[in-house]
Parts: sequence; structure tokens; C-alpha cells
Amino acid sequence: MEEFKPIIASVIAVFLVMGVGAVCRWAGWLTAEADRTLANLTANVLLPAYFLKNFSSRESADQLESLATTWQAPLMGFLTTAIGFGIALLFARKIGPLVGLKTDASQRAFALCAGICNYGYIPLPLAERFYQTAVIDLIVHNVGVTIALWSIGISIISGTGGDSWKKTLTSIPLWAVVLSIAMSLVGLTEKIPDSVQTAIDSLGSCAIPMGLLLSGAIIIDFVRDRSWIMAPGVILSAIGIRQILLPAILIVTSGAVVTTTDLRTVAMLQAAMPSAVFPIVLAKLYDRDTQTALRVVLGTSLAGLVMIPLWLAIGAWWLGLSQPASTPS
Repeated sequence: MEEFKPIIASVIAVFLVMGVGAVCRWAGWLTAEADRTLANLTANVLLPAYFLKNFSSRESADQLESLATTWQAPLMGFLTTAIGFGIALLFARKIGPLVGLKTDASQRAFALCAGICNYGYIPLPLAERFYQTAVIDLIVHNVGVTIALWSIGISIISGTGGDSWKKTLTSIPLWAVVLSIAMSLVGLTEKIPDSVQTAIDSLGSCAIPMGLLLSGAIIIDFVRDRSWIMAPGVILSAIGIRQILLPAILIVTSGAVVTTTDLRTVAMLQAAMPSAVFPIVLAKLYDRDTQTALRVVLGTSLAGLVMIPLWLAIGAWWLGLSQPASTPS
């Protein structure tokens, strides 16, 4: 585990940035009224710039020339998320009432939050520092996760299929990835003027920190109501599914069917992650049980301080990946 000490430090650093967001909310420097504006800014400006920044290198174009990598990554993201939703919903329906998930609203909130991992704001900075060649695969993989969230995930939390899938088609971050891939493949990213590329790089560098600050601010709003800790059965169940069962399935399956090193690295990173934060917002939006959503997200996030390094070590061993190597900043 000695070689994973830098990763443990980086995981703590990620949560510290979220903690700064929480402090900013508590001090009144980051108000709830600003959340929607900053979230839109992050999703529609900073993240697209981040994607374009990463797809602008010659190395990324070389990676994308492999069609196998291009289609396998989003397919893996979609399937693993869909399976996660299915297992979490089945547990909530069949066993949930025994651990405190007694209402339809709480079961749906549990399934949404436990079924999807934090696929962006935590694994991306870890990949940038320790597994840089896997960043492109991770970004493309997340396209599949996004599609699963806005189709299957929304169906679960809303209770109906509806037309929520249309949000996927109008997602600016999703189209930013698609256009960045297209531009990289035809060589347009290499023709971006230096001044424009510098501006893109500057904006892209803000995406992850801003997302983490917002996540911390959103979480602290719910933490102030301490009733979230009153259902240990729900919290332990979420940890069991999100951070024990689903990671084990992903790691073992990836060892059997995934052949490329970078995609195996993506699988390892995704397996190690706690629940995503954004489903709390969706649970609130659809009038579901936000307390259950909070229990799942906070419980797995706190456990993540231990489980993330543990699964990264197990995943690296099982998948035959090399020791992490920090890249110079």
C-alpha cells in the first residue's frame, strides 16, 4: 500500500475542496441562489472547455483512432450504470422495507443514488494526476453514464418513462464530448490558435474545482438537518451495494472482458467511487425522499475515504495495472 499513499492524499484533497465549498456556504459567500447559475456555468462553459482541452493533444487523437476504444468506453459506462440502477432498485423493493426504506419515494431515491457512482468530479482529478493516459477513455466512458442517468435514472426517480430522455439529446456537456472527439479525429483541434487554446485551457482548469465547491455547498445544506444519521440500516445498505457489491462485480467482469489497459484503469477508478452528488438534486426536483438520498451520498462519501484507496489497490492487483505514477504539475 506504500505506493498508494499519494492517492490517499489526493482523495483527501478532493474532499477538502468540497469542504471549502461547505465553508463558503456556511459563511454566506456561496449562496443557494447562486447554485443554479454556477451549475449552468460549469456544465455549459467550464466542462466543455475541459473536454476540448483534453482532446486537443496529439496523444488524444491517436487514442481515438482506435474504434474499439471509442465504442467500448461509453458502452461500459452505460451498462455498468444500468446494472447498478437495477441491482439497487431490486434491493430497495425486496429488502429495503427491512432496513428503513418503507415508502416508494425512499426506495426510488435509494435506487438512484446507490446505483450511480461519482463518475466525474472525483475520478477525473485522480486520473489526471496518476493515470493520465486513461483521461480520454474516462471522459468518453462518462458519455454512457450520462445517457444511463438521463434515461434509466430519471425513469426510476420520476416513476414514469416520460420524455426525460430528451434531456440527454440537449445536454451541452454530452455534445461537447461528441464535437471534441470529431474535431480531434479530423485534426481541427491542432489548428486552434494559441491564444484561443490558452483561453480554453484556463476555463477547463476551473471545471473540476468549481464542481467540487458546488457539491460541498449542496451537501452542507442537507447536513445541517442531522436527522440523516438516524437510519443506519439505509447507510450501511448503501455502502454494501455501492462500495462492496457493485465494485466487486465491475472489477471481476472487467478482468474477464476488458482488454485495453486504459479501459481497465477506468473500470478500476469507477469501481472505487462513492455515490454521485447530483442525484440529491434530482430527488429534490421530483419530490422524492431527499433524506434517503442524503444518507446514501454522505454515507458512501465518508466511507470513500477508506474504500477509494482500498478498491484502487484491489483493482490494480486484479486487473494487472502498474503502480500509480504522479505526473508533474
